[in-house]
This record gives sequence, structure tokens and C-alpha cells, in this order.
Amino acid sequence: MNVEGVLPVLKPRGWTSHDVVAKVRGILKIKKIGHTGTLDPEVTGVLPLCIGKATRVVEYIQLLPKEYEVVLKLGISTDTEDMTGNVTKQLEEQMNVTIDQIEDTMDAFIGEIQQIPPMYSAIKVNGKKLYEFARKGEVVERKARTVMIHKIDLLDFNLDLKYPEIKFRVLCSKGTYIRTLCVDIGRKLNVPATMLSLVRTATGNIDLNQCLSIDEIQKLVDSNGLNHKLISIDQSVQHFPSFIIKDNQLQNARFGKKLNFSDLKSKPESKIDLIRLYSENNVFIGIYKLDHINQMVIPNKLFLDNQS
Repeated sequence: MNVEGVLPVLKPRGWTSHDVVAKVRGILKIKKIGHTGTLDPEVTGVLPLCIGKATRVVEYIQLLPKEYEVVLKLGISTDTEDMTGNVTKQLEEQMNVTIDQIEDTMDAFIGEIQQIPPMYSAIKVNGKKLYEFARKGEVVERKARTVMIHKIDLLDFNLDLKYPEIKFRVLCSKGTYIRTLCVDIGRKLNVPATMLSLVRTATGNIDLNQCLSIDEIQKLVDSNGLNHKLISIDQSVQHFPSFIIKDNQLQNARFGKKLNFSDLKSKPESKIDLIRLYSENNVFIGIYKLDHINQMVIPNKLFLDNQS
């Protein structure tokens, strides 16, 4: 089977991202597959897999904002910052937290924020992953990292529970730890907090409605219908603006030569860095980097071979 493009997968609970890749490799009998952003085993949702030549755009899809739906539990904290860990603090007294306080607190996290990565994470310190230290009961110093919270929307809440639960949607940058965001929201409210559940609802423009379960992928492969569900390579990077090359320069583009701004049918704006380049008959050539100083269009990733 000739499969190439981005496959939007619905990651099941209890699977690692690598488990999903391994399973899809087995179904498709293709080795060249890469995922676009690790999800913890208990987290479900959008996991785009890049297949074949599409593995070359993994780095671009990984950088796209991610959207999540989160349930935060107040009054309890754990060593993993979610409910898979050991409880480290648990309030027995009634919490006096209002919905206005919660909304104001969440709003305070919109924009650039500093996060200290959790000990139970795969970030390396001195050559070892943090969770390796954490499993031995060790705590090591971690540097704060800058992440961007684009948007937070309160979806639901139940403050009548002994340990109130708050459901919200967050749109954030790559590298944001939602577990840590939950803990930090609780800290700002002066109560312990932990993440109860998490679903990734979108990676860039790829959302849950497009995603296929493992069983659905198998059925589509059996019926030779999977290709209709794949996102093409150029569609997967549609956040890069598209430009058309003049026909008299198409051969140079095929051979990966540098082009001039004058070889494009329209001039790029100064703020644009990367573009998708197409022929006049709408064939995707590749991703190009713009050199505004020298007015050059430089090949970054070519997808049209010189025989096409």
C-alpha cells in the first residue's frame, strides 16, 4: 500500500505515543512514521502521525499551538501533578473558592508565562530524564521555561464537591505542561490542585472530528480506503502562506536552485519567513525560506522531484 501524508489518530487511554506509532507501523507495514507531539499514557486525543515523506514536516507540525480540554481538581495535590501519582496534600476543611476568583485566576495566566517542568517528565538534566530522578524520590533543580497561553475558556465547574472540579479549554504553545498549569492555578488560589483528566482536542487545524481510532484505521486499510482520510503534506503545513512560481523557473525549482522574489507571481510581505511553493498548475513543490535582504527564495524542503 502506498500511504503518504498525515494521519490524524485518536490516541486511546493507556497507550504511549510510541505504542500508537508501533501499532500503525504494523497495520500499514511502513517503518517511516513519526508522531508530532508526545502525549502521556492517560491522555487521549489528537495525535497526528506523519507517514513517508510527510515525516519531513514533523518539526513544523510540532510547533503548532495545541488545544486541550482539562478537568482540574482542587484540594488535592500529587507528586506527578495528576491523579496517577501519590497524594502529597489533601485538604479536609471546606474551600471558600468562588467562580469569579477562578475566572480571574485563569485570566491571569493568558500570555507568556514561566513554568517549572514537573519532576515526572522526560526533560533531561545531566543526561538523565527527570522522571528517573523522581522514581528514586530525588528532586533536582529545574530551570523555568517560557510558554505561551493563547486562550483559556471555562467550560464547566462543580464547586459543591468536597474537592471541586473545574473543566476548561486551553490553547497553548508547544512545550506547555497542562499538569503544571493546573497546579499553578491552584497555587494562585491558595489551594492544592491536580489534573484529573486531559484530552488534546486539536493540533493546529487538525481536530478531534478528523481523527481515526486504531480500529477504524485497520478497517480502512482492509477496504483500501485509508488514503481518503490522509491530510496531504502541503495541507498539513497550511499555516505557511502559499505562493506560485512562474512557469519559466519551474525547472530550476525542481533541481533545488535558489530563486528570486521576481520569480514568484506575487511579492511576499516582509514578515513572512517560510512559504509553500506551487507551480502554476497547482502542484506542490516544497517549503521555501525567504531571504528578504537579498530578495531570495531558498529551498528548505523539496517534495517535487526533478522528474515530475
